[in-house]
Amino acid sequence: MDLALSPQDEAFRDEVRAFLAENLPARLREGMAASPGVFVEPDIGQEWQAILNKKGWLAYQWPKAVGGTGWTPVQRYIFEKECALAGAPTLTALSLKLLAPVVYTFGTAEQKARILPRILTGEDYWCQGFSEPDSGSDLASLKTRAVRDGDRYIVNGSKIWTTHAHHANKIFCLVRTDPNGPKQSGISFLLIDMKQPGVTVRPILTLAGDHEVNQVFLDNAVAPVSDRIGDEGDGWMIAKFLLENERGGSCHAPRLLADLEAIERAAREEPDGDGGALGDKAAWRRRLAKIRLEALSLEMLELRILADLAKGRPPGPQTSLTKYLASTIRQDVDLLWMDLYGDAGLQLEAARPLYGRNAPPPPHSRDAQIAGPRYLNSRAWTIFGGTNEVQAGIIAKTVLEL
Repeated sequence: MDLALSPQDEAFRDEVRAFLAENLPARLREGMAASPGVFVEPDIGQEWQAILNKKGWLAYQWPKAVGGTGWTPVQRYIFEKECALAGAPTLTALSLKLLAPVVYTFGTAEQKARILPRILTGEDYWCQGFSEPDSGSDLASLKTRAVRDGDRYIVNGSKIWTTHAHHANKIFCLVRTDPNGPKQSGISFLLIDMKQPGVTVRPILTLAGDHEVNQVFLDNAVAPVSDRIGDEGDGWMIAKFLLENERGGSCHAPRLLADLEAIERAAREEPDGDGGALGDKAAWRRRLAKIRLEALSLEMLELRILADLAKGRPPGPQTSLTKYLASTIRQDVDLLWMDLYGDAGLQLEAARPLYGRNAPPPPHSRDAQIAGPRYLNSRAWTIFGGTNEVQAGIIAKTVLEL
């Protein structure tokens, strides 16, 4: 694998840097830096999405035939890396990186024409309805039932840990359309309008006090048959495709490495209690270097996957390895932020958001104020998208062939 950028890729990198320097407002960078959750709030996320959509760069992972940029895997990686280094807000992955590939891969021509443009404009804000109170990592045991009634489905059940359901107007769900056959074969992939009487959203506050996830109740909710993606019973196959994109469709290393650079800069200014700076301590530098090497190793793995994608190969089970490593390193990075600030990092401000003119003033610094919520929220990294234990099982079986 040749890791050197071609002259064309270097020119593209310079173009991305120039665009970010000119079009990424400081308030969005500040909002991203002060967002402890995995997903940024829509007020800054949607504004950044609109800027990218105007440029034609929003759907950078989509094929050109369906409204995407048609960029190569290397260009996509360069874009994500430069956005991370610039501190740009993360994008609405549920819509752009999870649902959209399902629609343009398995959807009908009518579904593509109807759904994809509204994702780009932000008219539809999607959430994901997979996990249930008794069906988390074992998704095949889900119980939410969809019964066909003519040209529509009547849906009853509950979904949990539903990120940004309180902001969303649409939800894509795994539902059981056949309760009698094998559990995997009775699942279908259904799109449901959240703005109807049969849908109720109940907030779930995280340990940090953030409202990011919810429980969604579906009580005789209605979805037209035309909003089913694929045939009845295709849901399990589509879900596996989606989860491969979730675990391997993004590059985590650039943002991890950008955070480590920010930590290193901050440590040069943070007193160590002995008259010097924490960043000068040998033990601190060793710890930082260890995590950076792990993040660089993850970067090499992600680049190998990109090289496979460039050759037309699917992401495959090695995406479980990137998910496992990215989750673990993310938690290590956020623990490093906590340890950097010591007692000042223990503050847990109840007000949200922690950016903008109405943000509560930090007693120490904005980075210290966000350290505690960031650390607590990152505990979920080894749970969502498949727990580390599930990923380890997949790695052992399909990668190591144990």
